[in-house]
Amino acid sequence: MSASPSVSVPGSAPGSAPRVGVWLIGARGSVATTVVAGCAALTADLHAPTGMVTETPLFAGSGLPPLASLVFGGHDTTDCPLPKRAEALAAAGVLPHGLPAAVTAELTATDREIKPGGPLPGDTRTPDELISAFTADLQDFVRRRGLTRAVVMNVASTEPAPTGTAPPPSSLYAAAALRAGCPYVNFTPSTGLDHPALASLAESADVPWAGRDGKTGQTLLRSVLGPMFAQRALTVRAWSGTNLLGGGDGAALADPAAAAAKNAGKERVVTDTLGTAPEGETHIDDVPALGDWKTAWDHIAFDGFLGTRMVLQTTWQGCDSALAAPLVLDLARLLARAHEAGLTGPLPELAFYFKDPTGEAPSALGEQYAALGRFAERLRRGARETTTTTAPGAPHGTPGGRS
Repeated sequence: MSASPSVSVPGSAPGSAPRVGVWLIGARGSVATTVVAGCAALTADLHAPTGMVTETPLFAGSGLPPLASLVFGGHDTTDCPLPKRAEALAAAGVLPHGLPAAVTAELTATDREIKPGGPLPGDTRTPDELISAFTADLQDFVRRRGLTRAVVMNVASTEPAPTGTAPPPSSLYAAAALRAGCPYVNFTPSTGLDHPALASLAESADVPWAGRDGKTGQTLLRSVLGPMFAQRALTVRAWSGTNLLGGGDGAALADPAAAAAKNAGKERVVTDTLGTAPEGETHIDDVPALGDWKTAWDHIAFDGFLGTRMVLQTTWQGCDSALAAPLVLDLARLLARAHEAGLTGPLPELAFYFKDPTGEAPSALGEQYAALGRFAERLRRGARETTTTTAPGAPHGTPGGRS
């Protein structure tokens, strides 16, 4: 596969890294706001990149775009300005006190790049008309900001599974990403690219994509514990779980149809890693008072030597946006680099980040991390080839040949 063509970036100084767009679906939500504020904080050296795997030695020399080169925009159906949203998150303890004021300029700049999403109540546009409008917004963003490419990231609240043949909003945004020639990531359990109406478009698209449903808490722990029981030859009889969460996702997942998609991914990890389906179910409860914080309990009943009955109970308490944001930044950089290297189609090597990964991929976290390491080496080889084939005198970091 050939690498994407070089793009001249208007106004770029010699030696500067080409700019890469990150287009957020749900751009005024808690996760998106934390992503934008967090990236600005890291770029200004106000905080360490805790939680970002792409900032560990695993990805050294892989040619990932620098955080300072990322330019944010997106779609949303709400109109709360990002600086105000960030202030609310700081008041709730999600963002550090004082950070919104320190990165107001970056939040304001991103807010100007957020376009109305849809469909809104009363919107009479057809699905194809909506896709065309979203595609035009993306193309305008890339052209106007002089970007080499843009990665579309779905970080909106979970939508119910579709009941008819019409593609849901998440699929309209996914289709727009592919039509615009942009890599795509579905960080939610919503349908996105996995709708039958998008099958032919996905098959013919010349971009990479990954998803779905970011693995940030309970399922992350399950992907470690499941293999532990299997490898120690301990028989798991029952595995039950409960989640308490608030915020936009809590309200969305109060709908049983929306919660079903989320729970299916959580339970699939247990079944896949154990090799059998134990008794028990996973439940999600909306607790608005928790806001962006969540608590997850697991109760695991298992048998040991001579059938001795034992139990493992776990409690996971975390801030959803703070857990998700570094992964979103990782994925934006990884998809941008994959696109630059000419990779297309699903990227199962990124299963490390998802509950329900695209393509054939293991469910155990250790195996997923090993696959991620191999992907890092693949990008590293491509980065070396790009460096050696860059034309003399070309700006550093500009794609110069096949990866």
